[in-house]
Amino acid sequence: MKRLVVDRIEGEFAVCETEEGIMVNICLSDFPFAVKEGSVIYENNGNYELYVVEEERRRKELFELAESLFDE
Repeated sequence: MKRLVVDRIEGEFAVCETEEGIMVNICLSDFPFAVKEGSVIYENNGNYELYVVEEERRRKELFELAESLFDE
């Protein structure tokens, strides 16, 4: 199972970053659900699953990091 994070949407493609830091383009129509920047997706043999809990955890972590930078 491979984890992908949507970095951005460009036209009909989601530009995703793999755990190894490699950027890959995936056609939006390949997903059985809507994706947006920051969406966390798991891919297993061509099947995609949206992982909302991980997305929320990452957003909270990034928010707290940004908040700590501005508090200094």
